[in-house]
Amino acid sequence: MMGSSHALSGAAVWLAGSLALEHFAGYHQGPLQIAVGTAICAGGALLPDMDLSGRVTTNRGGATVARTFGIVSLFAAEVVEKVSLGVYRMTRWRADPKRSYGHRTLTHTLIFNVGIGWLTTMLCAAYGRWAVLGVLFVCFGMALRGLFDDWAQRAGWVVITGTSAIAAIEAYRYLPADRGYPMLGLAVGVGGLVHVLGDMITKHGCPVLWPIPIGRRLWYCVGLPPGLSIKAGGTVERVFLRSVFTLVALGAALALVGGDLIRHWDALRLYAGR
Repeated sequence: MMGSSHALSGAAVWLAGSLALEHFAGYHQGPLQIAVGTAICAGGALLPDMDLSGRVTTNRGGATVARTFGIVSLFAAEVVEKVSLGVYRMTRWRADPKRSYGHRTLTHTLIFNVGIGWLTTMLCAAYGRWAVLGVLFVCFGMALRGLFDDWAQRAGWVVITGTSAIAAIEAYRYLPADRGYPMLGLAVGVGGLVHVLGDMITKHGCPVLWPIPIGRRLWYCVGLPPGLSIKAGGTVERVFLRSVFTLVALGAALALVGGDLIRHWDALRLYAGR
């Protein structure tokens, strides 16, 4: 799937999940917490594609997420791609095909995305303010790059970087006292898992179960049968899936904040009528 679809699916899943938690478990979040969690999950849903690098020296190419912060994120993607390729080559079995690139290998596994979510939680709990600000800054930037791709291309990485920094500082100021450490890590991890699920419905699939062997392969790409899989960037993804993700996100958001808005409006009317 394309970057915009991944980000939108992450936002939709987080909003729908938040609605389910409130309805079935009584776990209430304020509007700011919902907005931050949605942005973190949308950004986290782009993170696995950091293994698709471009041309660092010319700030060109790479996945959507690799272009978020200009040459810095492109260089990071180059490093992630090379590490992923190295892990693949060191662990591949004979039946696994030879590869010259690391895309859709290590970062597209369940173990990686669960691990990155856990690591985010541990870093935020251990280092507090600066770790939380770093997570907010990076994920806000990725969310902007994915959710508003056309605007991001016109604005450029400098504007995205500045906007992300301001948003991270302001969000940190108004988050609850514990800054929601577990929820930050959960949002990053869920975003990554949503990304993997999205890529599993495309024709290539993902090696989600690595390092569990399947048959004679360690890097077996799990996916849908050929007749049911979709083409990445094709009409089904761009028109149908993005429409579904948008409707789910808007519906869940309205259900989550609608009650608060109605209560605030009623309170304002009562105050004005005195």
